[in-house]
Amino acid sequence: MRNRLYGGMAVLVAAFAAATPVHAQGTALTDASGIPGGSEWEGFPLQNRTPLGSPARQGFYATADLLYFAKTNTLRNQTIMYRGLIDSTGALTGVPGTYLGSGAVGLSTDMFGRRSFTPGWKLAIGFKTEDNIQVQLSYLAVHKQDYNASATLVPNGFIGRRDLVDTYLTAPVYNFPQAYAGPAQKTTLDGLTVPPNPFTLPVGLFYGIWNGASVATIRYTEDYTQWDLGARVPLFDTEYSKIYALGGVRMDWFMERFQWRAQSFDIDGNAGPNTAANYTNNLSQRMYGPYVGCGHEIYAGNRFSMSTDLNAGLLFNVIKERAKYELEDKTIQNKRSVNDIGLVPTVGGNANLWWYPIEGLQVRVGYNAQTFFGTKNMAEAVSFNYGGIAPEYGYQGFRIVHGVNVGVGFFF
Repeated sequence: MRNRLYGGMAVLVAAFAAATPVHAQGTALTDASGIPGGSEWEGFPLQNRTPLGSPARQGFYATADLLYFAKTNTLRNQTIMYRGLIDSTGALTGVPGTYLGSGAVGLSTDMFGRRSFTPGWKLAIGFKTEDNIQVQLSYLAVHKQDYNASATLVPNGFIGRRDLVDTYLTAPVYNFPQAYAGPAQKTTLDGLTVPPNPFTLPVGLFYGIWNGASVATIRYTEDYTQWDLGARVPLFDTEYSKIYALGGVRMDWFMERFQWRAQSFDIDGNAGPNTAANYTNNLSQRMYGPYVGCGHEIYAGNRFSMSTDLNAGLLFNVIKERAKYELEDKTIQNKRSVNDIGLVPTVGGNANLWWYPIEGLQVRVGYNAQTFFGTKNMAEAVSFNYGGIAPEYGYQGFRIVHGVNVGVGFFF
């Protein structure tokens, strides 16, 4: 989203408005009486009586916007944990790996729910020349969108088997070292003496922190930021209409983080950092490249104007994938790092209503949208192979950042 250089906002793509009549290019107004609502400009110096934009002198300006934006949630659905236990030794069932329990979904990314809007902000500084060319640097940040879900030993409606096996949570993590074994006695079956011909079951029937966990949480966050260095060049000016070209370079950054924590307790309810495991998956996409566009502003009277800007660009995507398992006491971990590149086309636009109450001040409210094609997403955020971590990433055909903005501009 690039900023409209008359006040610093989001801009974007493609040409239009060739049918606007051109009375004069860069015409200076000498009489406000012919302008709709012209009498309200009487307080401005004669040479600055223009119904569009701020007073037409050259100089520096600064803008600030409050944003309320939503972003596409690109995380795909994946079941993380199930209700039940796995007989890891075969001491109970005679077959190692036998699943005990209903197998109902205990924790999945589908529990995150729908996307929502979050606040953000945008700041810009720029310079306007005598020829009405504007050069501007802007920074935009949308606050972190945070999704959370958790599961505990209490199933939905307390419904489960009489042996309470569904109060445990299990994930199919494999190929992990013994540091992740978890408590030796998780259930009353561990070390139990069984009559009538007494024999004692071994402890560690349910091996692994992820086999018989009592509490698990997942969290997904996504951030979006943008840097933009661009220019606005006037093409045609009349007393009531302006058409201008836009262009520049920018950086768009999507940062996505997925976190999963599982905690096992022993039979007495004790737990510690050596019985908890953390998994993280970070996907960073920094996109750099040029963009071009155009815009059109018309005078609406009573010191108000309306504008529409469009832009398009092709961005070079620098992709970083980082996934890691780690014991919570920090004694052991395993991680995977992959770097990749790609090309991302982007198209966007905005529409704004402008108000110029006094000389050197402008106020605006509008709607902005920026779309991206062919970014990456977390198709399966969790890889259950500890020894060969390989989460699945896919391509997101369409991603959008959009919302409303309210801002002010000051001209010096």
